Amino acid sequence: MNTAPPPADEPRWLTDEEQRIWRAYMHATTLLEDHLDRQLQRDAGMPHIYYGLLVQLAEAPRRRLRMTELARHAKITRSRLSHAIARLEKSGWVRREDCPSDKRGQFAVLTDEGFEVLRRTAPGHVAAVRQALFDRLGPERQKAFGEAMRIIAEGLQPQEAGADLPWLR
Repeated sequence: MNTAPPPADEPRWLTDEEQRIWRAYMHATTLLEDHLDRQLQRDAGMPHIYYGLLVQLAEAPRRRLRMTELARHAKITRSRLSHAIARLEKSGWVRREDCPSDKRGQFAVLTDEGFEVLRRTAPGHVAAVRQALFDRLGPERQKAFGEAMRIIAEGLQPQEAGADLPWLR
């Protein structure tokens, strides 16, 4: 019986069970993101990613973050962030401010109106997350799920300072 690993230049194909898990993960995450997007569009007229940006700003000191820092937190390109912030500015929920210490830098600032939209929208969003995810898992599965997600995130978190990441471009 040959149990030697495949040569280095051959792919390590997923087993049938790994393929089943991978496809279930992809299916579930697509459905979850769509579920949350629809809830937020219905309740606040914004996509899930915009809600995440508002949350990041609400949790920041003085409800403001450098645009580069916000892009890094949201894991999106600065170009995509700039487009999102422009839409949020149009709604009156965010404003940009120049950075006094760096002429090229800007801050995104959550306005009082944006904070109010977030305050009104948060209960429905939490209910949607709870219904879609936590209510379906008991305490043991929640714990296992959280541990698995932490392990995956830690393994994917770049360690080198000069990593070529979309949100650093």
